[in-house]
Amino acid sequence: MSTDEMIVEYTKTIRLPEIRKTYKTKAEEAANENSSYEEYLCRLLENEHYRRLENRKANRIRYANFPSKKYLQDLNLDYLPKDARGKLRMLKTLDFIKTGQNLILAGNPGTGKTHLAIALGIKACLEDYKVLFTTIPTLITQLKETRSAGSLRKMELRFEKYDLVICDELGYISFDKEGSELLFTNLSLRAGRKSTIITTNISFDRWQEIFKNPVLTAAMVDRLTHKAYIINMNGNSYRLKETREWMKTIDK
Repeated sequence: MSTDEMIVEYTKTIRLPEIRKTYKTKAEEAANENSSYEEYLCRLLENEHYRRLENRKANRIRYANFPSKKYLQDLNLDYLPKDARGKLRMLKTLDFIKTGQNLILAGNPGTGKTHLAIALGIKACLEDYKVLFTTIPTLITQLKETRSAGSLRKMELRFEKYDLVICDELGYISFDKEGSELLFTNLSLRAGRKSTIITTNISFDRWQEIFKNPVLTAAMVDRLTHKAYIINMNGNSYRLKETREWMKTIDK
């Protein structure tokens, strides 16, 4: 077996794909620059290191299960509600994740709640946080199914380990007693330790319409809002403004 074949074989066995791709090119560069063996090795390892970092970031985004890719730089600040504009710089730091604080985006439909939540989630993935995106109805369905299958505890352990969980669409449908209790229990597991973003189209005083139980509702609001950032997302429809701008480009 030739030296090249051995290098290829070894890099496959110990999983160093970037070195396999670049070792010849880097060897030529090192020879032309009269670099030392150590410098050549360092360059190979550096390339492998950065490629793995990029792959890990991509995997974080893929496994987060975002419904679409929305980025902070794509947000039109003129369309965002005033409170969100004022607090966006602070939110971009992701300090709320570092301190395990929640973020509640509350306001009428179409004002950019989901876009902002996803954009913060993707930024978190790029900064190597473990993120999950789900809708409240989907989460409750999964909790019920895992309870029926006897694997609820396994899901709870996984759920509480995420650095950030984004729970979208609180308020669009009401829950039965089982669903309310399961949601409360799992969100409580994260309270004070890990961050959760909640998007909701109804004010806190109407959450009882969703949970049906006044005691559980009060406890839920208390757990989620304790030391949380609450952003008022009431305003004109972000989506409607985007649609109008898009229509203008078609009319031209």
